[in-house]
Amino acid sequence: MTTRLPAAVLWDMDGTLVDTERYWMAAEEELVEAFGGAWTHDDALALVGSGLWESAKVFQAKGVDLDADTIVNRLTDRVSEMLAEHGVPWRPGARELLEALRAASVPTALVTMSLRSMADEIISAIPFTAFDVIVTGDSVEHPKPHPLPYLQAAAELGVDIADCVAFEDSPAGLTSAYDSGAIAVGVPNILALDEVASTALWPTLEGATVADVAALVAEREAVR
Repeated sequence: MTTRLPAAVLWDMDGTLVDTERYWMAAEEELVEAFGGAWTHDDALALVGSGLWESAKVFQAKGVDLDADTIVNRLTDRVSEMLAEHGVPWRPGARELLEALRAASVPTALVTMSLRSMADEIISAIPFTAFDVIVTGDSVEHPKPHPLPYLQAAAELGVDIADCVAFEDSPAGLTSAYDSGAIAVGVPNILALDEVASTALWPTLEGATVADVAALVAEREAVR
């Protein structure tokens, strides 16, 4: 019997598809220190996977005397500068699996809490048509960990979220994917995911295949 492919695969961006979390952390530290505050590694870890406008409130509480939109744009512009200087740092196996899924005609969506401008910058570095739908932090009413971003991606693709596989690296993102009803796969990067609800935890995407993704669908069908 042929194993059914997922209706779609939904991808987080920062930390899952690309290893840009260190760029965001550096930009955050620069921003807070510019206003005379202190920004620790633990402060940065607490924001991984969070919505930008929710994060802006944290920076304001740290003494950043700017409105939320200005904070979001300033951080995004700084990360964009670092991408231009250092290039796009892909996570191991992510681009290869994405390309294999596209070759197998599996619909894909990018579900990121970064701005659309940042998503477009990353996508422009991919040498093939990577996504059918793009959901960004400036296009959703409720950011991760709310399930809405993943539900919105499935709706725009016209598929049942329960038949979709989602890849995430952060507790907030994995919670969003799991609570949406997707087959939620955690791929840890800088934060452990052992205590976060998920369908599966993969140590890496390196060497992952379309057959591995299809097996996740088969496992869900077996318990329905």
